[in-house]
Amino acid sequence: MGRRYDPDRRQRIIDAAITVVGERGIAGLSHRSVAAAADVPLGSTTYHFATLDELLVAALRQVNGECLTDFARWVDGIDPAAPLTDEVARFVEETLNGDRSRMELEYELYLAALRREAVRPIAAECLDEMVRLLGRRIGDERTARAVVAFADGLLLQHLLTGAPFEPAVVRDGLAGVLG
Repeated sequence: MGRRYDPDRRQRIIDAAITVVGERGIAGLSHRSVAAAADVPLGSTTYHFATLDELLVAALRQVNGECLTDFARWVDGIDPAAPLTDEVARFVEETLNGDRSRMELEYELYLAALRREAVRPIAAECLDEMVRLLGRRIGDERTARAVVAFADGLLLQHLLTGAPFEPAVVRDGLAGVLG
């Protein structure tokens, strides 16, 4: 029997890796678990991605693309007449009111970069692009970097603690960071 033509197999493997990480975390990611989730032979995962790091890089690139699309949409919607602190509070609130499982997945992949050298540049690229997008909109890249770091840390803290969202805390905290 000849090989079956399956042009979408690589993408299905990436999607399956994202699903596996979303359901089981990075610890649950293996070529075997991804092959099962993608309904492909084990050899297909290793053919397309020789290492788990290669698969993580592809998964993080895809998730980052979706994240950056949402971030760019928020940046484009910033009201130049409103204080930046109010706009950031709106961003944090909208993000926290969004899909929690997606946020957890984004941070799971993002934090994988701490232990996986190959993944680190992909996480850094995403942060740099967020800074670039926001910096272009507000006209100050240093402020943009502080805002991205502040919002990122705040979102992670809310995910970890489940603390209620308080817009005043975001506005006051960011005002303090920005001076």
